Amino acid sequence: MTTGTEPQGSEAVLEPDLPICDAHHHLWEDRGHTGSAYPLEALLADTSRGHNVVRTVFVECHTAYRTDGPEHLRPVGETEYVAAAAQASAERAATTGGSEIAGIVAHADLTLGDAVEEVLVAHDTAGGGRFRGIRYTTAFDEHPMNNGAARGGIMAEDDFRRGVRKLGELGLSYDVFCFHPQLPELVDLARACPDVTIVANHLGVPIAGGPYRGRADEVRTFWQTHMAELATCDNVVLKVGGLTRPLSGDRWDKRGTPATSEEIVGAWGEEMRFAIDNFGPSRCMFESNFPVDASCFGYVEVWNAFKLVAAGHTAAEKRDLFHDTAARAYRLPTFG
Repeated sequence: MTTGTEPQGSEAVLEPDLPICDAHHHLWEDRGHTGSAYPLEALLADTSRGHNVVRTVFVECHTAYRTDGPEHLRPVGETEYVAAAAQASAERAATTGGSEIAGIVAHADLTLGDAVEEVLVAHDTAGGGRFRGIRYTTAFDEHPMNNGAARGGIMAEDDFRRGVRKLGELGLSYDVFCFHPQLPELVDLARACPDVTIVANHLGVPIAGGPYRGRADEVRTFWQTHMAELATCDNVVLKVGGLTRPLSGDRWDKRGTPATSEEIVGAWGEEMRFAIDNFGPSRCMFESNFPVDASCFGYVEVWNAFKLVAAGHTAAEKRDLFHDTAARAYRLPTFG
């Protein structure tokens, strides 16, 4: 039986009563992006390790697609799969407690422009009331890297922007995954689509590897400049997480010992605090990015790290950072 990412440390859980909405996780039954399955049972094993995770948001990972029918509708299979898991999690939460998958961020080809509405309607039908938005990855760099997009410049294309605006028209959000050199493009997109809630993933992905190895100061300066500009776009909220590769270049996934919460804060604390200071707690949400980030640290440790970073904030600000910002962005119940 799958038990999730096994406990990787011995840290005591900090502030165990603080309600959490994990704003970003994945599920898959096959080898997925990590080489092993991460089904609902694995997620629930992680969310029950001591932190008070009451809700979670699934984000697309190209799993369980339909294998036939029109190509543009095949991603709806992922929503069907997650909706069934979400219903099972809700039933379990109602009887024995624990977390519930409350929101689904699916995939659709936004370059279809206005025609993407057919796909969005299909996701909504399949989502069991939990479909909340779309992630279409635009991550691209000219250097040889793990690009998620087929080409650069997608965020400026007319058809793509029409697809993003269609999300806003239907009351849906857009999750964007791009690399830090693309932040100026994201700023332009946000200003061109002011009526769309845009959720920037993984701190805007400041890159430490590849051609950026050894250029931490340069990357940080560029990232800070353009993140501050992005923060002036009122329709953008930020996911604080995706912490697998510090700008120092440390490879926690290669050393054989997972990072502690203190190590995570030591490596990423400056970036996390800078982001929260610029966007404000009401526009920042913490995310586990599990199971991808489990290669570097445990579920207990990453949420302890977030709590250490947020230690100086008020109770209301913590409520936003750990739960209510995500709830507002994805139209879920808040505690405020």
